[in-house]
Amino acid sequence: MLNGVFTLNYYRIFGLNIGSEIVLPEAYEIHGIISEFDVEIELNPPLEDCQDQFTTANYRFDNGRFLFHVPETAFYSITSGAHITVTPYPGADEAKIRLFLLGTCMGVLLMQRGILPLHGSAVVIDGKVYAIVGESGAGKSTLAAAFVRSGYPLMTDDVIAVSLSNDSAAATVYPSYPQQKLWEESIEQLGMLSHNYSSIYQRVNKYAVPIRSQFCREPLPLAGVVELIKASESEPEPEPSLKAYNRLEGLHVLNVHTYRSSLLHLLNLQQWQFQSISRLASGLPVYQLRRPADGFSAFGLVDQIVSLTNKREVVIS
Repeated sequence: MLNGVFTLNYYRIFGLNIGSEIVLPEAYEIHGIISEFDVEIELNPPLEDCQDQFTTANYRFDNGRFLFHVPETAFYSITSGAHITVTPYPGADEAKIRLFLLGTCMGVLLMQRGILPLHGSAVVIDGKVYAIVGESGAGKSTLAAAFVRSGYPLMTDDVIAVSLSNDSAAATVYPSYPQQKLWEESIEQLGMLSHNYSSIYQRVNKYAVPIRSQFCREPLPLAGVVELIKASESEPEPEPSLKAYNRLEGLHVLNVHTYRSSLLHLLNLQQWQFQSISRLASGLPVYQLRRPADGFSAFGLVDQIVSLTNKREVVIS
């Protein structure tokens, strides 16, 4: 990958044709040669020190370029939603370089293209997409994995690319990468074996789980958002509970779970983001699914959400 021999590899990510000088084993590869592509990922020769381009923060916006620095890993530049340049440190962990390229860099690129990124997982139920959002540790990836184990296709894990129609609140979700990132505890809870998967760079207890046969490759309409909330240890919550948010509450959920929302001010996209989530909240149902801190079944939560989509009803708790 980083051996100095630069050839283009072709991928389909978030509905975009991408030509990359970096091999991306996590992504869906397009075989053959593409004459035109939406995004180019360029690999620069390793640089001893990228830090001199930054002062107090690891993010900077300069002359239309978003600059992103990960110490001892790489320096990234994202321009106009169409070009990403990666300048690695010598000997940097290749998996870690890709982790930030496929995460933060792609999130910024989507914003530059006017596509709203939400932070969470998305699954397909009866031809429609349901987004699962929540704070770190809520269990959204585990829940999405339970959906996959139950036969429902995965659309995306970590970054949910939402494109709004120009003349309505209708939204479409585009597929990302045919894999999930799961903690060892989650893998065991789902009845899987962690030694069957590769760890994510130096995080020895978090693993990349390929999702090939159960990966949805086509864009589909977004039908709802479910915020997964983990109850506190002291909170009496014998059973998971599901309720509908009102429009204002739904707007707050979409704002809180916009991917890398802290970068919006650097990109001068606060107004665009607020307009986007306001349009979504005006016509998109948003729900809260509260689950106990312990002693719950991810497959039981799957049943609750599937029942919701079938009946179009919620249990108000």
